[in-house]
Amino acid sequence: MRQIILDTETTGLNAKSGDRIIEIGCVELLNRRLTGNNLHFYINPGRDSDPGALAVHGLTTEFLSDKPKFAEIADALIDFVKDAELIIHNAPFDIAFLDAEFGLLGLPAFCAHCSTQVIDTLVQAKTMFPGKRNSLDALCDRFGISNAHRTLHGALLDSELLAEVYLAMTRGQESLVIDMIGDTTMPGAAQTMGVVVEALELTVLAATHDELAAHEAVLNDLDKAIKGVSVWRVEPAPLVDAAVANADAQSA
Repeated sequence: MRQIILDTETTGLNAKSGDRIIEIGCVELLNRRLTGNNLHFYINPGRDSDPGALAVHGLTTEFLSDKPKFAEIADALIDFVKDAELIIHNAPFDIAFLDAEFGLLGLPAFCAHCSTQVIDTLVQAKTMFPGKRNSLDALCDRFGISNAHRTLHGALLDSELLAEVYLAMTRGQESLVIDMIGDTTMPGAAQTMGVVVEALELTVLAATHDELAAHEAVLNDLDKAIKGVSVWRVEPAPLVDAAVANADAQSA
């Protein structure tokens, strides 16, 4: 399955009032693996950025003045996202800007060139972590993804971070025993995928002498600290032994 993580930077917050896209970053995932096949454009919007937006992305009018217009990169963008599933954080924002740019060129809406499905990671995050901050920075912190190099927003950098966040958020969809999955069919039931349990060989590693000695040393230190016997030395009696003792007591 081919997926494209996409992000944009814009001159402001409202596509309907004339704000334009100034940067597009796309990162490709193929079967949930980063391919390194990315797409990145700076775009000359033909207007200045709002002060608030400029403070976020830092892309000045002077820097963008010699960059291509959106019309010059539209075909490359269409070719790159063709038939792929889109993954976007706060998708309505980016899609609105892309649709506006495509509309100015007399082209169909942006998603008409992609898979019909758009995954909004902000919606996913709000479902997973209700009531919590779910910005890209907050999700990076939550999943232990370093974003220390992110001093300003950038479309390609944010797409790369979002790719890692998305993979972390959906890691449960993967199987560590994927190669051992086989077909199981029950009479009269639809065919489903299942794990061939008999094929799994779990290795049990016993503690070494040195590891046991180190463990004992830790327990000794705990005993000294509490001036008694630590709870880690107490093993609960097996249930069968308790049942036998109870039966013996009743027969006495």
